[in-house]
Amino acid sequence: MLLDVILCGMILAVALAAVSGLGVFRAVVFFVVHGVLVSMAWLRLDAVDVALAEAAIGAGLTGVLLLSAVARLERLAGGGAWRQRVNVLPAGLAAAGVTGALMWAFLGLPQPAGLGAEVAAALPRAGVENPVTAVLLNFRGWDTLLESVVLLAALVGVWALTADDDWGARAGVAQHAAPGGVLEGFGRVLPPLGLMVGVYLVWAGAAGPGGAFQGGTVLAAVALLLAMAGLAPAPRVGAPALRLALVAGPAVFLGVGVAGLAWGGFLRLPPDIAKPLILTIEAALTLSIAVTLALLVLGRPEPGDGA
Repeated sequence: MLLDVILCGMILAVALAAVSGLGVFRAVVFFVVHGVLVSMAWLRLDAVDVALAEAAIGAGLTGVLLLSAVARLERLAGGGAWRQRVNVLPAGLAAAGVTGALMWAFLGLPQPAGLGAEVAAALPRAGVENPVTAVLLNFRGWDTLLESVVLLAALVGVWALTADDDWGARAGVAQHAAPGGVLEGFGRVLPPLGLMVGVYLVWAGAAGPGGAFQGGTVLAAVALLLAMAGLAPAPRVGAPALRLALVAGPAVFLGVGVAGLAWGGFLRLPPDIAKPLILTIEAALTLSIAVTLALLVLGRPEPGDGA
């Protein structure tokens, strides 16, 4: 109980520091710390899958995206002229109002009975042993399919900002690291380990914590590390192989869903072949998620990228 109380207090304190308006960079740092603490809270609730997703996506990748946005704003505004101190009172009141409304709505709901019993009863027909994977890719596959499409739509939105003259160039700005430096050393040592961890998370997701989103995030981090260390150039946004990797996950998922019509309904998986179908979807989704997340961090092609 003492650990839980301390953890909840730290989560609230860090969240307050993140929105207190004491600097954008500091707010992003506190946001990343908040994500790590929240992942620890999910672990305390025995929600390992959610904890992995929060640590990898909520804290890790989103933190990198926000830091990249801060750097781009400073570069575009010539060293930070865009930083203007604003009155945080209206924002604080709005956030408090939204929080109060959510609490009122949550407390007004009837006591949930949970669907654990129903999921456990249907699990033998799901094809996998992990109930989270069974729900995401079998029982409620619609949600996961739409999430993969949303990621792709986000990347299309980023690429839509590309100037006509830069279209077809490499994503983002060319990265350079000091020869023999720490970043280059990490870029040579960590990718093989990250590759094994990412593949393991995807394979283990059928029976335990893991899955395409967790594994894809780790693989995206591997690709970003190689690009940041200057060991591998960013891909050209017009490359056919890149486009194929981006749509592979949603396309395979949608194809399996359409094939399910022959078995009685969209995304309905027959129990006899449910596991190989789920593993096929997971593998394709992992590739698309990894490529999409990495390209979101790299951003649109920009002048001077060395393309």
